[in-house]
Amino acid sequence: MNADPSELKKFSDLAHRWWDPESEFRPLHEINPLRLEWINSRASLTGKNVLDIGCGGGILAESMARKGATVTGIDLSDKALKVADLHSLESGIQVRYEKIAAEDMASREAGQFDVVTCMEMLEHVPDPASVVRACATLVKPGGQVFFSTLNRNLKAYLQAVLAAEYLLRMLPKGTHDYAKFITPAELAQFARNAGLTVEDMRGMSYNPLTLIYSLNQDTSVNYLMACSKHV
Repeated sequence: MNADPSELKKFSDLAHRWWDPESEFRPLHEINPLRLEWINSRASLTGKNVLDIGCGGGILAESMARKGATVTGIDLSDKALKVADLHSLESGIQVRYEKIAAEDMASREAGQFDVVTCMEMLEHVPDPASVVRACATLVKPGGQVFFSTLNRNLKAYLQAVLAAEYLLRMLPKGTHDYAKFITPAELAQFARNAGLTVEDMRGMSYNPLTLIYSLNQDTSVNYLMACSKHV
């Protein structure tokens, strides 16, 4: 299975705090409106069949369902999925959650989804290219796939690891392994090898003075990539 047990444990241990906007998951809550609106602006989620890979506690999955999409969320953390299920019941926003690897889902439901999202996950798995291939298999011809991850360079190390985890304490120490960060060129190559076309890329920045996240053209640290599958 394309998963790191230590990574699964790390997020499972924090799962009960997933929906607390003041918890370790605060950055996810703060960036979610940005990534949601960017996805929706390109894919028009209403009425679409959407798969969220590495859904965790369901923050993005629920927000896409609120936009009118039929959403399935998959993850390998039992605790995170239980939190996601419970929150879905409490909010009344219906999302189908399942514990299954992206690769296994791809062998079972190839070409079934209009939109596939895989956000903040690729830097946590042993073989990110395998996940990208699974995404390409799962999306319909003409459909769209969205990724977000962390660039690998000195600036990304300083900001995403040293600053975010140790200085500003925005994230728990050990959240990220710099060696697993992925450059845009590498991710674009994974996508092309899987039969996807890169359509757009955006950077995501955090201003520690205003405490505000924004999307821009600076992909040096956090970045999002939109891809399409050939018809």
